[in-house]
Amino acid sequence: MAAAALCLASASASAQSVERGRAVYQEHCAGCHSVDTHGEGPAHRGVVGRRAGALKDYAYSPALQNSKLLWTRATLKAWLTDPEALIPGQAMDYRLDDAREREDVVAYLATLRRLIAAP
Repeated sequence: MAAAALCLASASASAQSVERGRAVYQEHCAGCHSVDTHGEGPAHRGVVGRRAGALKDYAYSPALQNSKLLWTRATLKAWLTDPEALIPGQAMDYRLDDAREREDVVAYLATLRRLIAAP
């Protein structure tokens, strides 16, 4: 019974993190990014697990294209902390200073799975 309560509490905390992350994304990221379409920055659907600079229909900086970095939760948090420290010469000039907001945005991004095209 205690294990089930712990799982429910954890799921609730995760859901809250995702919802906070969605709000932070709208406030801080949506000016340049979208989930499904490119803007000033690339679309974010499917970003977790994707190689940095890999979308063929977006013009990334040479530094990002050549980085060979894989976007994981850890690398996304590092990127949001200081993009230039992670990939020198990249073009994003924004950082998210609050550690909890970074955690929440990454939790939200992790829910944005790639859409699978119908056969």
